[in-house]
Amino acid sequence: MTSHSPASTYFDTTGRDDRLSGGVKLIPVTTPHGTYRVWTKRVGNHPTLKVLLLHGGPGATHEYFEAFDSFLPAAGIEYYYYDQLGSAYSDQPDQPALWDLPRFVDEVEQVRQALGLTRENFILLGHSWGGILALEYALQYPQHLRALVISNMMASIPLYNAYARDVLKPAMDPAALAEIEQLEAAGAHDQPRYMELLVPHHYVHHVLRLPVEDWPDPVNRAFKHINPSIYVPLQGPSELGASAKLADWDRTADLGQVTVPTLVIGAQHDTMDPAHMAWMAGQFPRGQHLHCPDGSHMALYDDQERYFAGLIGFLRGLDRLD
Repeated sequence: MTSHSPASTYFDTTGRDDRLSGGVKLIPVTTPHGTYRVWTKRVGNHPTLKVLLLHGGPGATHEYFEAFDSFLPAAGIEYYYYDQLGSAYSDQPDQPALWDLPRFVDEVEQVRQALGLTRENFILLGHSWGGILALEYALQYPQHLRALVISNMMASIPLYNAYARDVLKPAMDPAALAEIEQLEAAGAHDQPRYMELLVPHHYVHHVLRLPVEDWPDPVNRAFKHINPSIYVPLQGPSELGASAKLADWDRTADLGQVTVPTLVIGAQHDTMDPAHMAWMAGQFPRGQHLHCPDGSHMALYDDQERYFAGLIGFLRGLDRLD
């Protein structure tokens, strides 16, 4: 749940010319404010393991999931890239009323139907904000899911905010934190100085634990393409906690209702509390926990081998669980 790129804080649509390549399907999505198209792309072919990827943000893109190309095809697993409405490869209507969690859940259901995914094969994987969306979908449409993966997302925004306040902020350089909080109080999140402070004092410790000059191109593209018109109304402008429409979101009391096999992926250095991630896994009736001790919020890059070995093991084990 990060809104800014070390390279750019502005949204553009670079790459949209690629969207008619092989495996791409543009899906019409009906909303109360019109019908729009969202971009999807299928990779691979498997009759019973079809993974729909829900990217983070809110308002980021599928691009940082390109790491999956190095692991899932060799494992024979089918997966779908998908840019949610408002994200770079999909339509980007100027309609603020669309940026609402229940409407995004309805969008996922329309995408599922259009892709022909069913209870026999449909696995939903959500990362960060996508984890919120995936959990909400699982609670509303359990009859359509074969399995669920929640990656690097807690089940409570208030608890996430408490972790940022009580653990992440006290570990930061006090002078840097004080200046960051001054900029936030002044509403100066878009000033270059904000990112100049956040990158060395937060991002490279808790978002992606690599020198920023070594960040992979798919990650940089996804950050560059984040749509702030979606991010800010849902998440809020701060990088050290969430506010806005998601401020009170909490599903900790409802995890026991999700009865499909569920994998929770957490990381030791994440912006999300790793102990909470382990606790979440225990609340799901058929939950499993994957801990990435060297990883952060982008554990699919900075603890990559462990992340994908655990994910693939979970997916391949579904036949034994059913």
